[in-house]
Formats: sequence, structure tokens, C-alpha cells
Amino acid sequence: MMDIGTRYEPHTLENKWYKTWEENHAFEPKKDGNGKFSIVIPPPNITGKLHMGHALNIVLQDIVVRYNRMKGVKTLWVPGEDHAGIATQHVVEQYLLKEEGKRKEDFDRDEFIEIVWDWANKYRNHIRDQIRTLGASVDWSRERFTLDEGLNKSVRNAFVSLYNDGLIYRGKYIVNWCPSCGTVLADDEVEHHEDKGKLWYIKYPLEGEDGFVVVATTRPETMLGDTALAVNPSDDRYKDIIGKTAILPLVGRKLPIIADPFVDPKFGTGVVKVTPAHDPNDYQMWARHNLDMIQVIDEHAKINENGGKYKGLDRYEARKRIIQDLKNEEFLVKEENYIHAVGHCYRCNDIVEPLLLDQWFVKTKPLAQKAIEVVENDNIKFYPERWKKTYLNWMYEIRDWCISRQLWWGHRIPVWYCQDCGHINVSVEDIEHCGNCGSKNIKQDEDVLDTWFSSALWPFSTLGWPDETEDLATFYPTDLLVTGFDIIFFWVARMVMFGVKFMGDVPFHDVYIHQLVRDKYGRKMSKSLGNGIDPTEMVAQYGTDPVRFTLAILAAQGRDLKLDIRFFDSYRKFANKIWNAARFVLLNIDDYSKLELNEGDLKIEDKWILTRLNSTIEEVGKYIDDYLFDQAAKLLYEFFWNELCDWYIEASKNRLKLEGKEKLIVQNVLVKVFDSSLRLLHPFMPYITEELWQKLPIDKDSELLITAKWPISDKNLNFEKETQDFIKIMDLVREIRNVKAEMNIPQVQEVTLNYKVMKSLEDWFEVNKELISNLGFVRNIIQIEKKPESSATVYVDENMEIYMPLGDLIDIEAERQRISKKLEKIKKDIELYEKKLSNKNFVEKADPEVVSETNEKLEESKKQYEKLYHLMKEIN
Repeated sequence: MMDIGTRYEPHTLENKWYKTWEENHAFEPKKDGNGKFSIVIPPPNITGKLHMGHALNIVLQDIVVRYNRMKGVKTLWVPGEDHAGIATQHVVEQYLLKEEGKRKEDFDRDEFIEIVWDWANKYRNHIRDQIRTLGASVDWSRERFTLDEGLNKSVRNAFVSLYNDGLIYRGKYIVNWCPSCGTVLADDEVEHHEDKGKLWYIKYPLEGEDGFVVVATTRPETMLGDTALAVNPSDDRYKDIIGKTAILPLVGRKLPIIADPFVDPKFGTGVVKVTPAHDPNDYQMWARHNLDMIQVIDEHAKINENGGKYKGLDRYEARKRIIQDLKNEEFLVKEENYIHAVGHCYRCNDIVEPLLLDQWFVKTKPLAQKAIEVVENDNIKFYPERWKKTYLNWMYEIRDWCISRQLWWGHRIPVWYCQDCGHINVSVEDIEHCGNCGSKNIKQDEDVLDTWFSSALWPFSTLGWPDETEDLATFYPTDLLVTGFDIIFFWVARMVMFGVKFMGDVPFHDVYIHQLVRDKYGRKMSKSLGNGIDPTEMVAQYGTDPVRFTLAILAAQGRDLKLDIRFFDSYRKFANKIWNAARFVLLNIDDYSKLELNEGDLKIEDKWILTRLNSTIEEVGKYIDDYLFDQAAKLLYEFFWNELCDWYIEASKNRLKLEGKEKLIVQNVLVKVFDSSLRLLHPFMPYITEELWQKLPIDKDSELLITAKWPISDKNLNFEKETQDFIKIMDLVREIRNVKAEMNIPQVQEVTLNYKVMKSLEDWFEVNKELISNLGFVRNIIQIEKKPESSATVYVDENMEIYMPLGDLIDIEAERQRISKKLEKIKKDIELYEKKLSNKNFVEKADPEVVSETNEKLEESKKQYEKLYHLMKEIN
């Protein structure tokens, strides 16, 4: 007799089994397999600990990985971390300032980079520990880092290749500059917030006339760099001033008045100032109209030497001084409150300054065309499909990608400038002399590449590219990418462009966009709200398996995940249920021996559970294949808790007390179903399933469950007729239990059933009497001609009349009063729900889930009222 103990102790199992899996190389691909499945982890940034969104991402990947591994597929899951250039440098700089009172400039470049490497190694270890904590079966022998030697080789090869193909160029361009971080930002690294600002209306005198035009602007400090005024050519108000010259207030510069269709006649007065060096739209007008360009704000967000008397002032101090001077000289007409979208740095939240700078760019249009085609042709599929449109809309409007960053931490741009002849040397390897004139007086570009450049190579650089490795030949393209919607542009699109460019094939076939994890009220988790949930804390409190199962069962495609800590406790109870069910099985199979299951030996409950097992195997596999993780988890929960434990195990208890073949049949059914259930549950709850599976007395196809075979449905053990018959028994027993519950009769109280059925069902009742009696605690089942007095109807279907006499079981009068009060309460609930749902504001403005939940409560209350109403009539 085997007893595993009464307590489920998750952490003991977790420590033991993860170590065992690693020692047995269970996470590494099989040398031979039925096809291949590969996936690369979205590399977490080394700037801090993983949050619940990371946990969801990792758990969903691991479910698919473990599932494919058990199916016998050659499966690879590559782990790794991202150096996160701007984010990591910012965090380290803040740390040094706080802890040592030092700035980056207090170190030389190599010293600072060494400090960041120490930080990186420390936090990479933290991330590894967190990934292990979640039970992720990544192949640690293939771990990569976006700044490791191999990826640096990949990055340089990609840069040089793109440069030689004319797809990388250097030039002046309006870029998004973060004065605090001291670096350029890509368009998609700028977060636009609705900010409260002002709109200032300024007089610009007309040259040689007494008149003036009024210009509205949100940034009067940039007027120092104005080189024109512009109106829309279709705006009749201003057709007479096109071609005239205005005078720039405070400065005296002459400004041509031009016509350009970009100007919005509805903004301000319809006349706009053109400042090409400080506005991307004005920059485009500069190119179209051959205007002058004057930069007046520097990289520290201060007015430069072109700003005259305002030189050296911070941009906002300059704004105050200029506004005051405009007032003093009577150029300011008025100011208005104005709400507008303002660009902020995604990392430090400082307001971004558009600046004209020399930067390195990737020409994206030629790359985007094929990246669009592979998605339009469904070579890459998005789940949910609506994200396909988001991807394509972005790609149709894509702009050149600024890839240079003014940082020290990152992949340094592989470009060397000759100080003698001016030649630009671009090379994969470090060089010591100019390729044009041979001079050794060369200097490498100070900038580093955008972090997303190395990340864009991730699906193939991690497999060894540009070398022709076995891994690259075997596992590229990868099969699945699991990521968040917020980096479709940052990362997904760029991986597709680079995959098609350098590998001639898509980087992955499926993109699963996982849910945004919110709190139980649907709010985004944030430090300011204090509503964040730390996955490692939840694992420490509830165990890894309950945390994983909670995330999976809530992960409905296309819907945000609303997370309540109580859910973890619910699925901790599910783990306890699995443990207790295993304990029951193991305590009842001490004399077990394997027996072939033949139809003639099986009882109705055996046939039902085996049929349900087959159906569950097929449906769970299909759900995982379609990335319907919540549906798979719900089905497994229902099958194990409700069908296996609450019905089959209860139905089998009396037979397990017997001896001989009858007991052996039940034992074999139990072992078969339990074995398959643990295999099905393993991708979701790997630790508890591995522990319990090891205890089963079966001929194992693997030493470990993680590498055991995924169950296959057995068509020879499908019994549809007996399944329908058993469902009818369950319906009957449920109704018996419902009547007992409504009448305050203990469930273990034995009752009598009277029945009147069609002749064709009389044999059915006789055959199944014993099972009905055992499951429903029924003492007698008696056939009658008419309904007895003071009896409750047990509703099953129209072909059966079944009654439960109540006279000897309850105080009829007391129950009438109790039910009457309950009916009054339910009626009030119904009225409340109906009032809510008749309120147009509630239906249109409330969360759709709340409206749906109210509808469900209304329908449930109506059903409950109807049942109690009929019950009341029956005992009157």
C-alpha cells in the first residue's frame, strides 16, 4: 500500500524536479524526433525583476513547449536576455548617482562599460532564477545575451550587409531627442500624452506695410529658429499674402510667406511658423521649399548661440523670457489653454525635443515590402487575427528607422572615420588603418546601435547566424512567437524584415499576442496604484503549479486578463484535489496488475469515463494547437475535478471493496485515466504531475513525465450509448442533490424515489438502480402508478416522472415558510437586475463583462425562482 501523505508541499517538489530535469538534459531537443518545434524567448531586459506580464508570457510558451516535447517533436526553446541599451544605462547612471554621487562622465568609457557589465551579470542571474521559478523548460545550454560575442558578430554582419546594399545611410534628419537620457529615440520609443499647455497668438509684421499676420504656436521658444510662415493654398483668407515677407518679432529676420497643403487651416489662425530644425513637419516643408534652416536648441535642451540674448537659457526659461518680451513689445495678442499630444521619452518621461542631427538610418521601405507580403499571404499568422491589421497598418506607413544612439552601453556602430582623408570605413572586424588612404589616424563612431537592432536578429542570431550551424539549419524558421501587443512595431515587424532579408524566410510562422494583465477591477498594474502582483511572491505563497494554472485558465484570446489574488488560492485547491485523488488511487491499487480492458468487462461508469477521456485528449490537443490556453485549462479542470473525482471515483468506491476481476477492472480504468490525466495536465502543472506520475505502477515509456508520450485517444474505448446513459444518471443524481439542498435535507440522508416511466425505460431503471442509489444516497427505488402526496418532483426529462416523498424527512409547514421567504428575496433580485439592464446608460457605458454578468445573474435567478415556485406548489 503506497501513501504519499496528506499534504501537497509544492516547494519540495519544485526544487527536486527542476534539478532532475536539468541533470537529465530533459530541456534539450531530442536527437531524433517527429518533426521539429522551435521558439525563442522574448529576451527580458536586464533592468529589474520580471512582472506578471512576463510570467504569463513564459507560462504560455512553456505549455506549448512541453506539449510538443511530449508529442515526440524535436523541441527547442532558446532562453536569453536583452542588454536594453538606454534602459540599462539609465538605471546604472541613477544607481551610481545615488550610491556613489558619481556621473557617467566621471568614468572613461571602458570603466563605465565594465560597471554596466557587472550589473548585467548580476541581473541576468536574477532573471535566470525567476525563469526557473516559473518552471520554464528552456534549454539553458543554448542561453544567449544580446551583447554576447556571437550576437555581436551577427549584429556587425547585418550592419555591414545593409550598408553595402545601400540600406543603411548617415545623414541629417529631424530626430526625437531625449535631453535627460542624452540620446535619440526611435518614433516608437516616444510616448504621446495629452498634456495641458498654452496656445500663444503672436503678431508677425509684414515687411513694408502697416499690417501684420497673427500666428498661433504652442512653442514660442522655437520662433528664434523660424525661417518662414506658411498658409494652406486653398485658404482664401490669406491668398493675398502668399509671396510676401514677414518680420520675425524680437529678432528682425525676414521670413517668406509660403503656401503648403500640409498647413491645417483650422489650427490657430491658419498661419503657422516654419521652424525646420525643430519640427518634423516643418522639416518636410523646408525640403519642399528650399528654405533656410537654423537650429536654436542644443542637445541639453538649452538655447544655443543662434538664440541671441537668450543663449544659455533652458528651453522653458527661454519660453518665459520670450513671452514676457513679446508682451513688452506688444507682439503678443493673447494666450489660450490648450490640450495637445506631447511626446515623452518612454524611459525617463522627459519631453522629447525634435532636433536636427547626424544619425544612422535604415531604409525601411524596401525591407517592409516583403515583410508586408508574408503577413498578407498568411505565411505569418497572428493570434488573435485582429493584430494582423495593426501590423499591416504600421508597415504601410513605416518611416526610415534611426538606429544610432548616443550611449556607451550597447553594440558600438562598426564604422571608422579617417581623420586624414575623411573616408568612412565600415567593417565587421575592428580595423587599424583606413581602407582608402592607409592612414592609422582613424576613429570609431562613438554611438551604439538601437537595442532593437540586435533584437531584430534574435530568431536566427541565437541559432548561430551568420555561421551555417546545425541549429540554424534545423530550427529556423521558428514556429511561434509569444509577445505583447506593445512591441509589435518595436520588435515583431523588425524581426520579420530582417528574417526575410538575411534568411530568405520568415522568422516564425505564428505570432500569439498575449493578454495585458490587469488587476481585478480591470486597471493597469502600476506602482502609483500599488496594485501590482509579483509572480515570485505568488509562487512563494501558493506554489508554481497553481500560479501557472491560474494564468493559463484566465488567458482568453483577445481579452485583458483580470487577476485577483484569490484565483491563486482557488487553483491551489485544485492542486490539493489532484494530490488527494492520487492518494486515493494509490491507496487502492496495492494489488494492481495490468489487465487488457475489454468491452464486455466494463460497467457503464467505466465506459463513460473512458469515452470522456478520449474526448478530452482530442479537445485539449486541439485547443493548445490553436493557442486557446484558457479553453484547454477549463476542460482539464472540469474533467479532472468533476468527471474523474466527483463522478467516476465516487461511482467506483464500492467496487474497489470487492475482490477478484471486478476490482482489477476498476483499478485498471483508474490507473489508465489517472495516467493520461497527469500527462494532459503536465504542460500546465509540471511539478505535481511529475511527482505523482512517478508513483504510478505502470510500464513507463520514459523515465520522466516531461519526456513521456502525449496520450492518444483509443477509438476502441469509445462508448457513445453508455455515455449518454451515464449522463442521464448524472442528471438524475444532480436533481436528487438539488432537491435535498433546497429542502435542507443532508446529502448523506437516504431517501426513497418513486418513478413512473415509459416501458422502454423500465429496464434502464432496473439495471442502474444500484449506481443511482450509491451516488444519490437513495434507500429505495419504487415503481408507482401516480404521484404520492407531499413529494417533490425530480426533473430529468419528459420521459420520466420521478418523485421524492418528503413527509418523513422535513417539517412541511416550516419548509413552506422558508421557501416563501426565499422566493421573495429572489424576486427582489430579479427586479434589481431587470432595472439595471433597462437602464440605457448602464448597458452602454458599463464594462461589457459587468453587463454580461448581470444578464447571467438575471437568468440564473429566474431559473431558481421557477424551481422553488414549483417545489412550493408540490408541498402545499
